[in-house]
Amino acid sequence: MTRPLVVAIALALSGAGLTACSRDAAPAAAPVAETAPEDAAAKAGRLTALYAEFWEETLQRNPVLATFQGDMRYNDQLPDFGSAEYRAQTREFNERWLKQVEAIGEAGLEGQDLLSYRIFVEERRTALEAERFPSWMLPVNQMGSVVTYAVMLGSGQTAQPFETVQDYDNWLKRGARLPVLIDTDIANMRAGIEANVVQPRVVMEKVLPQLDAVLADKPEDSPFWGPVKQFPDAIPEAERERLAAAFRSLISEQINPAIQRQRDFIANDYLPHTRDSVGIDALPDGMAWYAFSAKQQTTTTLPPEEIHQIGLDEVARIHEEIRGVMAEVGFNGSLQDFFRFMQTDRRFEFRSESALLAHYRALEAKVETRIPELFSLTPKAGFEIRPIEAFRAESAAGGEYMTPSEDGSRPGIFYVNTFDLPTRKTWDAEDLFLHEAIPGHHFQLALQQELTDLPAFRRFGGETAFIEGWGLYAEGLGKDLGLYTDPYSYFGRLQGELWRAVRLVVDTGLHSKGWTRQQVLDYMFENSSVSEPDAVAEAERYIAWPGQALAYKIGELKIKELRAKSEAALGERFDIREFHAEVLKDGSVPLAVLEAKIDAWIAAVQARPEADAPDDAQAPAVEAEAAAG
Repeated sequence: MTRPLVVAIALALSGAGLTACSRDAAPAAAPVAETAPEDAAAKAGRLTALYAEFWEETLQRNPVLATFQGDMRYNDQLPDFGSAEYRAQTREFNERWLKQVEAIGEAGLEGQDLLSYRIFVEERRTALEAERFPSWMLPVNQMGSVVTYAVMLGSGQTAQPFETVQDYDNWLKRGARLPVLIDTDIANMRAGIEANVVQPRVVMEKVLPQLDAVLADKPEDSPFWGPVKQFPDAIPEAERERLAAAFRSLISEQINPAIQRQRDFIANDYLPHTRDSVGIDALPDGMAWYAFSAKQQTTTTLPPEEIHQIGLDEVARIHEEIRGVMAEVGFNGSLQDFFRFMQTDRRFEFRSESALLAHYRALEAKVETRIPELFSLTPKAGFEIRPIEAFRAESAAGGEYMTPSEDGSRPGIFYVNTFDLPTRKTWDAEDLFLHEAIPGHHFQLALQQELTDLPAFRRFGGETAFIEGWGLYAEGLGKDLGLYTDPYSYFGRLQGELWRAVRLVVDTGLHSKGWTRQQVLDYMFENSSVSEPDAVAEAERYIAWPGQALAYKIGELKIKELRAKSEAALGERFDIREFHAEVLKDGSVPLAVLEAKIDAWIAAVQARPEADAPDDAQAPAVEAEAAAG
C-alpha cells in the first residue's frame, strides 16, 4: 500500500514546488503581548487572504496538481519542473511566502488560525531545508517518472479529462511538453553521475521494461492512443479525424522519440554508473539525508536507531498474536511453516480478476452497514474500485487510493493490484479494503478535501504519518465493522500490521545500517507471510523512497496511544464516534498537533455536565488546538 496516489504524482512531477510531505510540528511559540480581539481578527483575515493567494500561485506553478484536484484551468500546461530555472523559482517562491506570512506573525491568533499559521510556516521552512539534498538528480525510479505519470494522464484513465474538443487540444499541448521534461531528467541524471548521486542499479533495471511497455511501433498501440479509441459522442466526426491525426503525430514524432532517448540513455549511459549499494546513506551527505527524510515522514524527532528498535519490538509482539491464530486453527509447525501455508494453500486464491473485484465490492456493501456504529462524520464523495493499470502493476503495491476531484466530477478510486493473481490472497482483502477505502484513506482524505473552511494548503496537503497512520489504524477496526469473522481473515489483519512493523526494521536497516537488498528480503520472508513478488516490489520501493515506509506504524501507534488515553480518562463518557470525528475533522496534522488536540478534547468532555449531549462532532475546528506546538 502506498501513500495516496495524488500526493505521489504531485510530488514526483513537481519536485519541491509543493511540499505536501510531512514535517515536525512547529515549536511552541514564546509568550507574546496581548492583541485586541479586532486586531487578531484582522490579522487572521489578512493571513487567510495570503493563504488563498499562495494556493492560487501554487496551482499556477503546478498545473498537474490543479488537474488532479479538478481545477481545469491549466490542463494544457506542463512546466519543466526539474530545470534549474524552475528550481530557483521554487526557492524564491518558498522564501517569499515564508517572509510574507512571518511578517504578520502569530500573536493573538487562536484555534484554527494559529494552527494554520504554524503549519504553513513549518512547511515552507521544511521545503527550504530539503534543498540541501539533491533529489532533483534522482528523477527516475521504478516507482515513478515523468513517463509513467504522463501515461496515467494521457491515457485518459485518471484526472486529465477527455470529454470535449478543448480537452483533447489541452492534452495535445501538454503532451507536446513531455520531451522537454524528459530531456531535463536526462541532463539532471548526467549531473548526478558527475556528483556520485545515482540510483541503485536494482531499481533502474526495473525502469527499462516500464519504458519498453509504453513504447509502441504504431501510435495506435500506444497507451497515449487511449482517448482516440474512446471518443465521446459529443466529439464531431470532422474533429475526430483532426484529433486522431494530431495524436498520431504527437506520439510518433515527439513522445515516443523522447521516451526512446531516455530508455537508451538509461540502458547505455546511466546503468554503468549506477551503484551496487541500496541505501541512501551511501550517497554524499546520505546519513543526514535519511535522518531528514525520517523526520519528515514521521513528524517526530525519533532517530533511525530508535525507530529500528520500535520495529523489532512490534514484530515480536505481533508474532505472539499470530501464534494464537495458529493454535485456534490447529496448525502444527513453526511460525515460518504457517507463513508458507498461508501463501501456498490454494484455498486462499481468487479464481479470476473479476472474482477478486467482486469480492472487494461485496466488502464495500458489508462494511457500509456498520459504519454508523463507529462514525458520525463521513465524506460526501463516493469511491470506485478499479484494477491497477497493467503497465505499472508489476512494480505497484497491493492497493492504492486516489482522492476524488474537488468539484465532485471524479470519485475517489481504490486501485487493486491484480498482477500475478495467485499471490493476491483472500485473507488479505479485508485488511487492504479497510486501509485504502473505508474507513481508511477514503474517509480521511475525502473528508479533508471537504473541509472548505480550512485554507487550501491544508485541505490538499498531507502528513504521511497522519494519513498512513490513520489507514493502518482503520485496519484494526475490522471486527467492529463485521469483518475478520474467521481466523484466517484475522491473520490477514495481523499480517498487515506485522508488515508495517517489518518496514520500520528494514527501512532503517537499508538506509542507516548498511543492509543489502537480500538482507531485507531474508528478513521479510523469515518474519512475515509475504509472497515473493510483493516482497521484491516492497523492498525496492523502500530503496526508491527512503523513509516513507516509516510513517505507517509510527502514526498508527500514536493514534492507538491517544485512543487508549481517551478511554482511560473518560471511562463511560468515551464515545468512539466522537473520538473518530475529533481525529478526522481538522484534516491531516502533525502527530504532536494531533496529541494536543485530543488532550484538549478530553478536557472538554470532562468539563461537560453529565446530562449534556456530545458537542457536534462535525464542527470544523476546535479552539483548544492553539495549544499545539
